[in-house]
Amino acid sequence: MSSLAGPKNKPGRNAAESHRQESVQLLIFNFLLILTLLTIWLFKHRRVRFLHETGGAMFYGLIMGLILRYTIPSPDPESSIVHRCEDVTSNPGILLLNVTDRLYEYEYKREIAKHNMNNRQGNEILRKVTFDSEIFFNVLLPPIIFYAGYSLKKRQFFRNLGSILTYAFVGTAISCIVIGGIMYGFVRAMISLGQINRHDFYFTDCLFFGALISATDPVTVLAIFHELNVDMQLYTLLFGESVLNDAVAIVLTYSISIYSPKDNPDTFDAAAFFKSVGNFAWIFAGSFAMGSAYGIVTALISKFTKLSEFPMLETGIFFLLSWSTFLSAEASDLTGIVAVLFCGITQAHYTYNNLSDEAKLRTKQLFEFMNFMAENFIFCYMGVALFTYQNHIFNALFIFGAFIAIFVARACNIYPLSFLLNLRRRRKIPWNFQHMMMFAGLRGAIAFALAIRDTDSKPKQMMFTTTLLIVFFTVWVFGGGTTQMLTWLHIRVGVNPDDELNQESVFVSSGGEQQISSTKAESAWLFRIWYNFDHKYLKPALTHSGPPLTTTLPAWCGPVARLLTSPQAYQDHRKEDDTDYIISNDELSVYYEDKAVPASSSSEEPGKQSPNQEQPGTKDIFHEG
Repeated sequence: MSSLAGPKNKPGRNAAESHRQESVQLLIFNFLLILTLLTIWLFKHRRVRFLHETGGAMFYGLIMGLILRYTIPSPDPESSIVHRCEDVTSNPGILLLNVTDRLYEYEYKREIAKHNMNNRQGNEILRKVTFDSEIFFNVLLPPIIFYAGYSLKKRQFFRNLGSILTYAFVGTAISCIVIGGIMYGFVRAMISLGQINRHDFYFTDCLFFGALISATDPVTVLAIFHELNVDMQLYTLLFGESVLNDAVAIVLTYSISIYSPKDNPDTFDAAAFFKSVGNFAWIFAGSFAMGSAYGIVTALISKFTKLSEFPMLETGIFFLLSWSTFLSAEASDLTGIVAVLFCGITQAHYTYNNLSDEAKLRTKQLFEFMNFMAENFIFCYMGVALFTYQNHIFNALFIFGAFIAIFVARACNIYPLSFLLNLRRRRKIPWNFQHMMMFAGLRGAIAFALAIRDTDSKPKQMMFTTTLLIVFFTVWVFGGGTTQMLTWLHIRVGVNPDDELNQESVFVSSGGEQQISSTKAESAWLFRIWYNFDHKYLKPALTHSGPPLTTTLPAWCGPVARLLTSPQAYQDHRKEDDTDYIISNDELSVYYEDKAVPASSSSEEPGKQSPNQEQPGTKDIFHEG
């Protein structure tokens, strides 16, 4: 094999120089985060809302990227020599070369454009600043997604579960198809104008872009919503959609990427299509099952051990099992991001109730801090990447088409689905809510991470550049205009979530009797089935709350029921998280663990029950809206 010149410098010197450059790289981002945190304090202190902290982080990253781009010293001409190896005819991932009986291993990084060949060594620091895309997926995204599930407001989320699932699954699919179709029209125009080769961009590439750019990330809007205490229904719909939408978009991009027709990629292949659909269903269901299973295992460990006596160990086990969810899913060819999301939801619903008070506080603070730092790091990096990434492809027509496509797709998602949902909802989704949801369709960390994960081809590089610009525009313009939009749309702020929850649950009629504010037709039947199963069987088995399994399971399950039932389940005490409202025939009962209390007999004690009172039925008041 032809020779390839070995390293001119000593290995020790190369290692020391590489270590120094990596230290400089981390120091740059460390100072960026410090500056961002100080700016966040200033914004909160001055109540600045025209530019959110995420926009500030991107701005500082932009300035740093600009400095790095134009202050790098000129390259050494002698270090820019390209050595030819005539026998190599492809781009292998790992290249082994025998040079004078010494074997060298070279790893493929990426293709270098001709205009960048002379600047390759001079741009070494810029290359170092460009992180490996796997860092985002394996290190930075998991804590963000886990915290989204762990901090979920379960009651409001499940009350609007049907609407959230509709927006997340159906809405994301609509958005992907609409964006893909519009972008394919612009791509055909680019081909006609000679801007790109007809073999560079196929319809599947347009669908891939539609899937990744459909991942909404309204972190800026939701932070302002939380600070202003915006109407809880609007907050829940937007938050729930964004949480599940991220998971759907991630699985959808993978499913589209494996779609491979036998003939022309622009032709429809039914077999390949159904294979992709099957992969989507399998990956999503498998990741959901794995995340839930890890959450159940953690709940059982925390319930049947004395880990609560050692809060540090308790927190450590909780963290490691949650992280193992992500790693196990990735090792099983599933999606760790989806698995860790549902692990967080399961942990919050079951495991959290078994933790000691100290561990509850520690886990909340730990994942909140990790989410905060990871998000700000990613937004800082976005700003840096705009100037330091060396393979940007700026195509004005493609960028313009992408902006048109995301707005049209968002409108096709929100307005038609809201109309259909309002046909069955008791509490309708008003027009001002729909306009706000349309406005709040920001793009952020998930879309950026999906785009940067694959930039080996020209279409993917064009997608990455366009995604980056869309994130900048939506975060700065829409995120900054959130407060003004709330005022313009006359959306309520300063709402107490607890008061609103109680008003939705029960109202007093003109006759003075308490009645239920939902009917059987308006109830969320799927959640009603799930709630009863969860309250009777899962919560008693996995936590210390709920009715004893000895009273809910059949008699032949007695040994298992006694084994899984916690002694605390027999105690008559009230926990706020286990209080739900259940209809008992024609009257309202409040269910405190295993005690049914008639709401009309307010003079009775919670532990006492009328001898003629019937057992609670299976109807409840959880409903859509």
